[in-house]
Amino acid sequence: MTRFPLAGLHTLILFLFFTFTQGKADNTDRQSAYATTLEDSTKRKIALKKILSRLPPDRKANGPVSFFDATFTDWLNRTGELPPDFDLMPSMPFLPDPLVLETKGKFVPVKTAADWQNKRSQLREQIQYYISGTYPKQPDNLTSQITGEKTDGQVLLRNILLKFGPRSEAKLNIEMMIPPGKGPFPVFMTQWNHREWAQIAVKRGYVACVLANADTKDDTEDYARIWAGTHDFSRLMRRAYGSFVAVDYLYTLPFIDHKKIGIAGHSRNGKLSMLAGAFDERISAVVSSSGGSGAEIPWRYTTPPYVVEDIALLTSAQPAWFHPRLRFFIGNENKLPVDQNTYMALMAPRGLMISTSATESASNPWGAEQAYKSAQSVYQFLKAPDQLAIRYRNGFHGTSARDIEDYMDFFDYLFKRSKQKPENKLLFDYTFRAWRKLSGENINPLTFPEQKQNEPLSNKAGEPIHSTLEWETKKVGILNAISWLTGEEPAIVSNPGPVALTNQGTGEDNFGSFLPRPMATAEMAVMRITPYKSFGDYLYGNLYYPQNKVKAGEKVPVIIYLHPFDYSKGFSTTDHQYSLQSFFENLTKLGYAVFAYDMLGFGNRMEEGTRFYHRYPHWSKMGKMIADVKAATDALSNLEMIEKNKIYTAGYALGGTVGLFATALDSRIKGTISVAGFSPMRSKDANTEGIQAYYQLHGLLPRLGFFEGNEQRIPTDFQEVLSAIAPRPTLIIAPKYDYNSPPIPIESAFNAARKVYNLYNSKQMINLLQPEIDNQFSVPIQEAIYEWIKAQ
Repeated sequence: MTRFPLAGLHTLILFLFFTFTQGKADNTDRQSAYATTLEDSTKRKIALKKILSRLPPDRKANGPVSFFDATFTDWLNRTGELPPDFDLMPSMPFLPDPLVLETKGKFVPVKTAADWQNKRSQLREQIQYYISGTYPKQPDNLTSQITGEKTDGQVLLRNILLKFGPRSEAKLNIEMMIPPGKGPFPVFMTQWNHREWAQIAVKRGYVACVLANADTKDDTEDYARIWAGTHDFSRLMRRAYGSFVAVDYLYTLPFIDHKKIGIAGHSRNGKLSMLAGAFDERISAVVSSSGGSGAEIPWRYTTPPYVVEDIALLTSAQPAWFHPRLRFFIGNENKLPVDQNTYMALMAPRGLMISTSATESASNPWGAEQAYKSAQSVYQFLKAPDQLAIRYRNGFHGTSARDIEDYMDFFDYLFKRSKQKPENKLLFDYTFRAWRKLSGENINPLTFPEQKQNEPLSNKAGEPIHSTLEWETKKVGILNAISWLTGEEPAIVSNPGPVALTNQGTGEDNFGSFLPRPMATAEMAVMRITPYKSFGDYLYGNLYYPQNKVKAGEKVPVIIYLHPFDYSKGFSTTDHQYSLQSFFENLTKLGYAVFAYDMLGFGNRMEEGTRFYHRYPHWSKMGKMIADVKAATDALSNLEMIEKNKIYTAGYALGGTVGLFATALDSRIKGTISVAGFSPMRSKDANTEGIQAYYQLHGLLPRLGFFEGNEQRIPTDFQEVLSAIAPRPTLIIAPKYDYNSPPIPIESAFNAARKVYNLYNSKQMINLLQPEIDNQFSVPIQEAIYEWIKAQ
């Protein structure tokens, strides 16, 4: 008997379908339909190949992908599934709006309670399909058995075994801590490894309910076997389902206040707590503590430029946590129809607190706040704005009693046991609308000429420029336009910096040393530039340099490294597919020093950025970032070990953007490397973030907001910025599958700038690499940078 792999079987079935069921159709139509099917299948197989190239091997020790499959590859082979045809899916570069309903292929706003219920149903279906897998209905054969009971002071400790499901095979162990009194009591549910949290809850007058749905004791793992072939729920959804069954049991107890059931968990337990609250409306309140990616951080903001656990890393490290289909969206996060803000929206109008540390390595506090703001619109729609909260704690990933007490305060407020509202202090409380009100600026874009052509090599009359003298005259206007766009820089006093190696400091003692900075090695030394021999406006930085060369008295060239959107850590080095340690070591082996610091609003300068526009309403964050590069150049130019005529910038994502602007404006900078650093601003594309990334999302260039819908009137764009750098060496690396930066506009900008370089007979000094990968700072990209540096 011939056996077909499932993928091939699907194709065969389709072929038979078109061959035998369309007998009355024209033969040409049949062939066309079959060709379309094959073309679609081929395209999706190519997409799968690209996805697989991004995936690290599954850590099988952390659990199977499903009951039937040890790895993602096993699942693919068994099911024959392919990624969706992303071309047919709507592109949503921003978070999907929870108040927009899809009806018959059209997107309409949610206006009524019935609309919202329809939207909720859509969200639940989509989350189960793409992220969590499906789960069983609530059991109708639940039984309970008290397996142990004792008193501890005034608290009754009771152990219960629940049985349910097919043949009553499924079980769930619960430990209850019952305070003295008759009740009815509010409930605090948590997981087995958070028993000490329960101790605090019972002290506050709650019945604490500790569930065996955690790594330390997990009765829910067997649910995969029990419901195999019927439901494909992932490990996190299995654990959430255990919480649903616990609520079933709690509803049978007369001393429980059914309207006051809260659940809380930390890290992976924060993920499952949010999932439980999203799908069980009997849960009145949720605290998700440092759930990270897949909890408070949307997948769209876990991509490599944000340096947290992205889909590729997390699903491979923890294969059992999420449904395998989530991996299809690696590099296509903008196509996900749901995201973490929609989990939060499903909680509304019930209580939800997201809590995290702004500086933990797996966090992206900016991304968490974007999800919070999105969900806030639903809470306001349902007239329950005070039911949603966000909280930051100090430190890294761990929690302490003070945090759990705060979580209980939130439950007390929701359950009307206290009037103490959560503070909801935001670190990134910026909107373009608020900036307009603050600054009073009102720019009419129609007063700016429309840039009908994108050729820098033309004068105001549209005539070609033929000489460097003519070009230098035009460049003055370009630099003025950049300066206007970046805002009104206040009067700044230059800082000579430390001048000598002997003036180095001891480190970031004002902040603490928990941020994971690259460390010194036997060959790479570190000079810490700190107060009171700082650079710029009282700023910190680390200078990494080749120890032997400097000891020998040699002067070395230097690269100012500018980091990506790593909000929690700034210039960090992590294991999240982004190692600055090895990158800096390799640069110093090539004889270069590397200077790195946190940019405004990132890492140890996060809070410095919070009220920036209250202090400087007519400047911009981008302008301040550029000023800091200038200040770094001042300090490095005065530093005795640095060859001041060889100062470069290099940056990834945001850092690449800042480096381009700074290099254009400061002729002392010898050259620049920009990785995934730009997409032309005048190229309006509904599939990308476009200029909203600058004026709205990250608040970098507010004045761009006046040009929304009039992008062709933006006074300068990246082709002019690149041209203004000429003839200095420039390397542009633009990953071809970066969905926010389509390759054709980048090629157009590059080609336009190259004509200016050609005017200086320096066409070879500007290079464009477009590797066929999505946006990432990968080892091959770093190796390309090393080769370019060697050529300098």
